[in-house]
Amino acid sequence: MALFEYFPNYIWNLSVAIAMESGAQLGEIIDMCQPIRDAAANGADAGTPQFMAQWAAMGEKLIALAAEDEDKGRAFSASNKLERASLYLITAERMQGHGAPGRQATYARALDAFSRSTALGKLNRKRVDVPLAAGTMPALYTRAPGDGRKPVVVFCNGLDSCKELLYWTRLPEELARRGISTLCVDQPGSGEALRLQNLPVDPYSESWASAAVDWLERQEDVDPERIGMTGISLGGHFAPRAVAYEPRFASGAVWGANHNWREVQDRRMAREGENPVPHYWKHVRWAFGATDQNDFLAKSAAMNLNGHMDRITVPFLVTHGANDRQISPKYADDLYDQLVNSPRREKVIFSAREGGVEHVGADNMAYGRDLISDWFAETLGGHAA
Repeated sequence: MALFEYFPNYIWNLSVAIAMESGAQLGEIIDMCQPIRDAAANGADAGTPQFMAQWAAMGEKLIALAAEDEDKGRAFSASNKLERASLYLITAERMQGHGAPGRQATYARALDAFSRSTALGKLNRKRVDVPLAAGTMPALYTRAPGDGRKPVVVFCNGLDSCKELLYWTRLPEELARRGISTLCVDQPGSGEALRLQNLPVDPYSESWASAAVDWLERQEDVDPERIGMTGISLGGHFAPRAVAYEPRFASGAVWGANHNWREVQDRRMAREGENPVPHYWKHVRWAFGATDQNDFLAKSAAMNLNGHMDRITVPFLVTHGANDRQISPKYADDLYDQLVNSPRREKVIFSAREGGVEHVGADNMAYGRDLISDWFAETLGGHAA
């Protein structure tokens, strides 16, 4: 299995693949991508304004069509269209450099469409704000069905994702099916926390992950003894670090290992491996609150899990794609090998046999989603059947 490669550069193809895995319609993808195919040939950074224009236009068309459905009392159909509108607007915004014209307004439009989709569709997600020492951590809470206290998983972003994209992985849906709730978080340096509060990345993820546990312990439907933690992409660095230093987590998993992200930056400066977004260095300086490249390198120096993983004393799952072009599978080996005190550790490298071989399964998220859901069902007391 391979990535759907419509454009001549990886970064644009990655965005399209993520959108397709997140609920895009193929016909709408074609309509948005055909007019900008030539622009992509100029490189990943060039042409991103045209990308945003096409994807935002489709988002606006769907918002208008949703309004027509709503006028006719067809709330579920309106919700479906608003859901895709939000996805396309978020994809358009994600591709732009920090400070790009229209980016802020596009993000606001995406959040509004997402919120209205939630209400009209009666969707199983609630926006909440987790208090932090400075500011808040916006999150989406998906409740498992039934009465009583349930296990829950904290699900964190990578470098350039947001809580809405976490929700669209459908991991919360599969966890709920297994009797487990999910808290998808915009931790500092991502999503609303970065865009609306200017909260930069905190390499010491236990600080904000512990705040999430504090919030969950106050919820009447949460079993505080059965809280897990997972993360996708750069979340594959944050989640292990949080589980290592927050003893209240009962299980952990990563959707893509990111064991030594600081080392990855040195390789990217040497032009080794692929970047996840256009305008990459501008994005990371923004996310880390860095004034220049040297400041970013200093602020990211702690993004290395070596010497920390022996602190994990709960079950932990490591997953990675065999053909990940961004983060080498060797980092999955490093993470797994250092989980020496985990009572149950498992490593799964997705191969061509099943798919999910690209970065965080961008070619096929089904296998990672199922495996991680089953892992938490087995280690947090949910049900896999």
